[in-house]
Amino acid sequence: MRRARLLVALGLVALAGTAALAQMSAEIVPPLTGAGQPMENLPADPIPRWIVDDVRKMRAYPEQPPIIPHSIEGYQLSVNANRCMSCHKREFTEGSGAPMISVTHYMTREGQMLADVSPRRYFCTACHVPQADTAPLVGNTFVDMSELGVGHAGDE
Repeated sequence: MRRARLLVALGLVALAGTAALAQMSAEIVPPLTGAGQPMENLPADPIPRWIVDDVRKMRAYPEQPPIIPHSIEGYQLSVNANRCMSCHKREFTEGSGAPMISVTHYMTREGQMLADVSPRRYFCTACHVPQADTAPLVGNTFVDMSELGVGHAGDE
C-alpha cells in the first residue's frame, strides 16, 4: 500500500512538472501558427524570392547538405529523370563547372560503393533546397566555434 502511494505521488509530481515545463516553453518559444482563431481566414504572405545568384553559401553547421544556389524551376525530378545529375554527376562536372555530388551519394547504407548514384540519394530535394530571401521563422543565436576564438588544432 505504501509503495502504491509513493508511485501515485511520483506520478503527480511528474505530471505537474511536465505541465509547468510546457507552460514555460510556450512563453519562451514563439508560436508558429498564424491566425488567432483556428478557422480564421488570413491573407497569404507574398511568395518569397528565391536566391538564384549561383554563389555557394557557407553551411550553417557540420554535415548540413549544401543549399541549391540556382533556380530549379522546371527541373524534372522523377524515377525516370533527374536534371540535377546532368551537371553534378561525377562524369559531367568538368564540362558544367558544377560541384560534384559527394562520394557518399554512391554508397549503400552498408558502405558498399556503387557505379551509379544510390537510389536512396537520387531525389536531391529531399535534402537539398533552394534558399529563399525571407526572414527566419524563429530567431537563431548560433555562434560558430571560429567566432568564439577557438583556433584549429596545430595553429600555434
